[in-house]
Amino acid sequence: MYLTRRKPALYLREDSRSGLFLGILPRKCSIFKLFLVCLFLGFPSMLWLQLSCTGGVQREGLEDVSPQKSCPQTPKATHEDLSWGPHRLAVLVPFRERFEELLSFVPHMHQYLSQKKIRHHIFVINQVDHFRFNRASLINVGFLESGNDTDYIAMHDVDLLPLNPELDYGFPEKGPFHVASPELHPLYHYKTYVGGILLLTKQHYEMCNGMSNRFWGWGREDDEFYRRIKGAGLQLLRPKGISTGYQTFRHIHDPAWRKRDQKRVAAQKQEQFKVDHEGGLHNVQYRVDSRSEITIGGAPCTVLNVMLECDLDKTPWCVLS
Repeated sequence: MYLTRRKPALYLREDSRSGLFLGILPRKCSIFKLFLVCLFLGFPSMLWLQLSCTGGVQREGLEDVSPQKSCPQTPKATHEDLSWGPHRLAVLVPFRERFEELLSFVPHMHQYLSQKKIRHHIFVINQVDHFRFNRASLINVGFLESGNDTDYIAMHDVDLLPLNPELDYGFPEKGPFHVASPELHPLYHYKTYVGGILLLTKQHYEMCNGMSNRFWGWGREDDEFYRRIKGAGLQLLRPKGISTGYQTFRHIHDPAWRKRDQKRVAAQKQEQFKVDHEGGLHNVQYRVDSRSEITIGGAPCTVLNVMLECDLDKTPWCVLS
């Protein structure tokens, strides 16, 4: 004969004043019954919190006694409308390891352009190889991969957010349009500056043969592109009547947290101010490792993971020894 030991049942301790707990529960109460009671008591409280948060609670015979509280809300994706116009913008964002900035950029730009009724699609061109960052080549790749449903591009830094709704992101039919002009950009104010945010029709970008592929590391590629614009006989246009000055944009780059690759080897220093008459859009070497359609904060975008290639004989500074 085997003796079996029964497990002791779980009991709530008896209240000192009565045989009931809160006047509701009996002395012996299982965890399941306790859960049901907590659910019964907690649901009205949760409902009250939700209604009070939206300002929907009113007392009988009284106006709403408390001001409305702002509840966290998930941004709703705005779908573009064909009535916004015949043109569609490809926002090309050269990118590498700046995820905090990307989380701010994509929802902000999607909402900003939608409010302006600009048909658009955001392309994040993410460099995943082991070479130094090449902004110009990534823009060339974005141009080639953006498809035929867009007819103009924005070369757009991920750390520069437009704040003034009067900025023009429309189709730049008359020539390249520099949205982040020197008198508005918070950092760069020289006359030949064309970086930050630049709009071009796809036809005009092809006339320039895109951007040079030989600028590895940070800087100088936009200065060379300014010469390409002039060499193609195109007129560079900039905003007029914007009164917000250096407060027109929000610059979210933190140089203390993310330092730029500004190193220059000797050969690179000799080449950086020359105009590249050979390289550009037609000979950028790359491979798309993957392509993903994602949403960030309710805003859609396409992420292209790109492997660039480097000719070590022509641009040995794509790697640093």
